[in-house]
Amino acid sequence: MATLRDGNKSVLLVVDVQVGVMSGAWDASRIIKNIARTVERARLQEIPVIWVQHADADLLYDSPEWQWVPELVALKNELLIHKHFNSSFEQTALDEELARLGVTHIVLAGASSNWCIRATAYGALERGYDLTLVKDAHATKSIDLDHGTKLEASSIISELNIAMTWLSYPGRVNGIATAEEIDFSVPGGVRK
Repeated sequence: MATLRDGNKSVLLVVDVQVGVMSGAWDASRIIKNIARTVERARLQEIPVIWVQHADADLLYDSPEWQWVPELVALKNELLIHKHFNSSFEQTALDEELARLGVTHIVLAGASSNWCIRATAYGALERGYDLTLVKDAHATKSIDLDHGTKLEASSIISELNIAMTWLSYPGRVNGIATAEEIDFSVPGGVRK
């Protein structure tokens, strides 16, 4: 059973916007601009920004591919979480840091939509956080399946956006918003 969070304090979580992850991602330059815009808006509203950076056998720590894309630069006072699994919560200090900050609402952007963004979104909801996925600020690559079918990146992104509007967890609010319309003060991301 999830621990529901009292209050209304938001954070922006930027996940895996690294050179190797974004290389070949669908519409990467537009997505990166939207992530940068979301970071800018969070900073202007004094919303904490937490950066999550992945490393594994395919994305080696401190390699050129592991680095953040040059368009995104974390400030010295912004928290950095290193991870080795899809979910930003698994075997990291993220949950403890969010508790320390009193966070109740996670605004999520980054890559890859079908792996780390999906796993982190579900992980947040399962831990009792409200969640807003920035629907035009997450990316992935198309996937060629063994039997000749191709899952297009744009469809993967759209499917996750739809899922985040239809999911229902007791006592939590989730939704989607664009980088331009995101309201960090509203669980679900858009003032109604």
